[in-house]
Amino acid sequence: MNKLTAIIPTGNEIHNIEAVIASVNFADEVLVVDSFSTDGTFEMAEKLATKVIRRPFDYPSSQKNWAIPQAKNEWILLVDADERVTPELKAEIIEILKNPDSNIVAYWIGRINHFMGKRVHYSGWRNDSVIRLFKRDFCKYEDKHVHEEIIANGIVGKLKNKLYHNTYVSLDKYMDKMNRYATWQAKDYDKKTGTLTPYHFILKPLWGFFKHYIVQSGFRDGVVGLTIGYIQGYVVFMRYVKLWLLRKGRE
Repeated sequence: MNKLTAIIPTGNEIHNIEAVIASVNFADEVLVVDSFSTDGTFEMAEKLATKVIRRPFDYPSSQKNWAIPQAKNEWILLVDADERVTPELKAEIIEILKNPDSNIVAYWIGRINHFMGKRVHYSGWRNDSVIRLFKRDFCKYEDKHVHEEIIANGIVGKLKNKLYHNTYVSLDKYMDKMNRYATWQAKDYDKKTGTLTPYHFILKPLWGFFKHYIVQSGFRDGVVGLTIGYIQGYVVFMRYVKLWLLRKGRE
C-alpha cells in the first residue's frame, strides 16, 4: 500500500487535537503544523503525533503550502483540527492507497457540516467539498487568504464518503473567526474590486443573506439556517468596510 502522511494545521486547538489525531491513526506519518499555540495544543500533539513542527501563522494557504513539502510520503491527507475522518472514509482511503489510479493526483472529499449543535442540511453547505487527499508533488494551495483551494496538476477524482466537520465552539468564537475572514477577504478583494459604492455595502450583503436563507433553503435548517444567512450577509458587509478602511490606511 502507498504510504500516507496526514497533515493537521493547528492553532490553540486543545479541544480538538486528541480526536483529530485519533481519526487519522491509520496514516504512516501524522504531521502537526502548529502556529505557536498557547493552550497546550503543541505539548499534547508532541505526545500523539509522529512529528510536530512550529511556524508563525500568516494565513491558511501560506501555512499549508509550507507544510506540504515537509511530508515524507507522496500521498497527503490534509485535515483541519475541526474535522474528523469517519470510519467509512478511512476504509475508502485505504482501498485507494492499495491500488491508486495513476492518472488521478487528488480527490475531492465532501463534508458533513455541523453548526450550533445541529447538522446543517441546507444553507449553502449541503454540497460542501474540499480537496484533501492528494499527491505532494502535484498539488499546492492557491495564494488566497480565505476559501483557499488546491490547484492540482492533473486529474481530480471524488470520494464517496465524507469528512465530519464541526467548526462551532461558541457563537462568540465563530464571530471572531468570521471577522478574521472579513479582514483577509478585504486583502484578496482589493485587487479585483473597483470603486466602492452602495452596491457593495447594501445590495451584496442583502444578496448574501437571501442566497443562503432563501435560494439555498436555509429556512429549512430553522434558527441555525437563519443564523448562517445573517452571518453570511454580515461577513460580506464587513469585507467591504474593511476594504474601505484598508484603502484609507486605517484599521
